[in-house]
Amino acid sequence: MTATLSALMAVFQVNPVPWARAQMAFTLAFHIILVPLGVSWAFMTLIANYRGLRHNDRDALTLAQRWSKYMAVTFAVGAVTGTVLTFEFGLLWPRFMGRWGEAFGIPFAFEGLFFFTEAIFIAIYLFGWRRLKPWAHFWTGVPIVLAGIFGSISVVAANAWMNAPAGFTLDSAGNVITVDPIQVIFNDSMPWQAAHMLVAAYLVGGFLVASVYATGMLRGRRDRYHYIGFVIAFTVGAVATPIQIGIGDGLARWVYSNQPVKFAAIELVPTTSNDVPETLLGHLNDDGTVSGGIPIPGLASWLSDPSTGRATVVQGLDSVPPDQRPTVRQTNIVHLCWDIMVGLGTLLFLLSVWYAVSWIFRRRMPASKLFLWLAAASGVLAVITMEAGWVVTEVGRQPWIVYNYMKVEDAATANTGVWITFFAVVILYALVGTTTILVLRGMSRRFRMAEGFTDHDTPYGPSELTEASVKSEETVG
Repeated sequence: MTATLSALMAVFQVNPVPWARAQMAFTLAFHIILVPLGVSWAFMTLIANYRGLRHNDRDALTLAQRWSKYMAVTFAVGAVTGTVLTFEFGLLWPRFMGRWGEAFGIPFAFEGLFFFTEAIFIAIYLFGWRRLKPWAHFWTGVPIVLAGIFGSISVVAANAWMNAPAGFTLDSAGNVITVDPIQVIFNDSMPWQAAHMLVAAYLVGGFLVASVYATGMLRGRRDRYHYIGFVIAFTVGAVATPIQIGIGDGLARWVYSNQPVKFAAIELVPTTSNDVPETLLGHLNDDGTVSGGIPIPGLASWLSDPSTGRATVVQGLDSVPPDQRPTVRQTNIVHLCWDIMVGLGTLLFLLSVWYAVSWIFRRRMPASKLFLWLAAASGVLAVITMEAGWVVTEVGRQPWIVYNYMKVEDAATANTGVWITFFAVVILYALVGTTTILVLRGMSRRFRMAEGFTDHDTPYGPSELTEASVKSEETVG
């Protein structure tokens, strides 16, 4: 009996590190879909609101009001999933937080302030329809945009610190004894990563919202309301796309200079050399050779430093010991995700060029069905591009959780039952995700049944109250 019980217990005594990684990756991948909406949707709402007030455009004003209610729902769900992520730092990575929490926690303190500011003004903006003067109500939306921007930058600053740790002093035992908050926040990686994520938020948010209206137009909803909704959102995504390409190029060169091993994984470079090809697809073998793919001679070296061109030396994975670089499997994941990010980003750029050319020469959006099909797919493609980018950032840093200071395996919890929380979180998030989609779809359906601008104050869409009953309530009030 004792032997059976011991054998049963042994089954559940699993290595906690891969499970902690998997749970953090899953919750981050889920939450990050909501981040672009939280950052960019308020900006797009204000564009519609401004158009409605400046040009007396009833459709634009209706769009702004409805978007504000969708925005409230996604903000609420994002607050929940973001809170779970915050708790996971302590539950899954207690040794990391125990050693580095004094520095790592600083950006999150600022993020908390921006989060509460955003929440307060979302409430004011949401309940301010017809309760504030039109332009006063419009200006209450501006702090939402600013809080979303600075909140996002604060969170990214924490991640950037993990890639370029700075602003602390260690004693002889390796413990943090002093912290400089300014250097922690404005570490070397922060400007590039913050710009990259912020523009990505507008890119993904724009394409994601536009894809909904493109789908509606494909289903025959060619009214002016859908047209304005598509044009505002898609324009935001299209403008952000070429900017993101420029920022991405700068960030890649920063990685080349400051994280050469990650760069080697991105470019699939097993040994240090010059005239390194840009390998599209392909994979690294266990013996250090590269198989498959389409090599473009010398391009990786040239992109790394155009001043020296193909003579630019790119450090290989072999420049550090095996325990200080990504594994072969991790390297292949990083390289594949890099190809996905660059490939889909290029596709979105070409789609944006098509859209821009149509406006320049025809003064209208492209009318072809092919464009609408691609636009309808652009939301999902943008999300995949963003997810792939974060995989490159996080997996490419392996085995470090704090670059060159602390490895992931030294930071994880020792709790061997962490796999239980993984499955619990997956089930919980599946329910949250399904419920969110059903709520948003239900709102959309009720909005389509409503007649234009409504004065219903909850983020669940218009009710079945008659105009007479609304006026009666206002009279009593």
